[in-house]
Amino acid sequence: MSLSKQHELHERRYSRNVGVGLVLVGVIAIVFGLTVVKVTRGDYEPAATQTVTQ
Repeated sequence: MSLSKQHELHERRYSRNVGVGLVLVGVIAIVFGLTVVKVTRGDYEPAATQTVTQ
């Protein structure tokens, strides 16, 4: 009797977990990419205050 054979349910769970993991990595990469673009473009710099001279 072999103890290393996995049940079919475990194989389906593994493939589903790999898919969810890849989607999660993709979402993180998109958020990281958007953050890098916004920071390098200077969108997070505070607005320059103007002084009124008379």
